[in-house]
Amino acid sequence: MKKTILALSLAAAMPTFAADYTDGDTHKNDYKWMQANLMYSIDEMPRIKGADENDHDYLELEFGGRAGVLDYYGYIDTFNLLNSNDSDKGDGASKMFMKLAPRFSIDGLTGTDLSVGPIKELYFATLFNIGGGSIDTNNGGTGDVNNAFVGLGSDIMVPWLGKIGFNIYGLYDVNKKDWNGYQVSTNWFKPFYFFENGSFISYQGYIDYQFGMKDEYSTSSNGGAMFNGIYWHSDRFSVGYGLKAYKDVYGLKDGVNFGFGEFETTGFSHYIAATYKF
Repeated sequence: MKKTILALSLAAAMPTFAADYTDGDTHKNDYKWMQANLMYSIDEMPRIKGADENDHDYLELEFGGRAGVLDYYGYIDTFNLLNSNDSDKGDGASKMFMKLAPRFSIDGLTGTDLSVGPIKELYFATLFNIGGGSIDTNNGGTGDVNNAFVGLGSDIMVPWLGKIGFNIYGLYDVNKKDWNGYQVSTNWFKPFYFFENGSFISYQGYIDYQFGMKDEYSTSSNGGAMFNGIYWHSDRFSVGYGLKAYKDVYGLKDGVNFGFGEFETTGFSHYIAATYKF
């Protein structure tokens, strides 16, 4: 299998064994990858019930890797590339969203093997969500997101999927300058069918679930989303489809009305992606 395919799947495949840094070499597992995803989203939530414009295109620059004790992942989205008036990312909506998820290996920082059973490595985990403004401020919405998450992360081996990331955070809303509940997140990348030319099909996705959110900031105390993607990968390209399931996402109760429309926050959306790997 070619080098760029290995780089993409390395995060899922490498830590079959404990990440042992007792020899002091924290850089022995370093790697990095970056890719550009041309995406199209259909019926993304939250959305105003009955609205005609629930779809949009976007370009995503996605990257990740390992550098010593730092395990990192992130992406930057640019919405509505053709500035279509028929897009839900038209006038008044934010054009960009950024997610950064750096984690710092506690094993590496302490030079200690902290693995126990299926738990292969522990992290001080952080997550930052910035931008995206899914609610139009011209209509009384809340504008861009600015959330910071802090907590404990891990790499865990599970049957069939292999290594998954599992993190639990406390959520600090930077706009409101207050803590607002917790989030559990997990992600996976599982190649499961290989072709003779080295390309493969993968099942990849994530779960983000929030709970314990305050009544003063949320209309539901819990909610989240699960993304399920089936992708074909070669050394330089991939194409895929993703089904995303929502339940009171972002703490918005399904059917809530802020005075400019009833919101749908529970249901399904669809994503189509074409990728070039650098």
